[in-house]
Amino acid sequence: MNKTDFIKAVASKADLSIKDATAAVEAYAAVVAEALKAGDKVALAGFGTYELKQKAERTGFNPIKKEAIVIPASNAPVLKFGKAFKDMFN
Repeated sequence: MNKTDFIKAVASKADLSIKDATAAVEAYAAVVAEALKAGDKVALAGFGTYELKQKAERTGFNPIKKEAIVIPASNAPVLKFGKAFKDMFN
């Protein structure tokens, strides 16, 4: 499922127009991104928790130049699904 399919599914489930569903999906993504940038977690009961995880600096390998490289530390957004959501699939 791509973004367009997702928006159509949201529009159908919530009885929204495609335009309104697009706005809702984009607003959802923007709110989550803004919260993570501010250092907050976004916890949605029954679904999961979005948070930033710090990835440590590490050594990698450039296969073209055949040399070791340093990959700098970074932050990665992570979604940890909640138990209720996971249980829907088992």
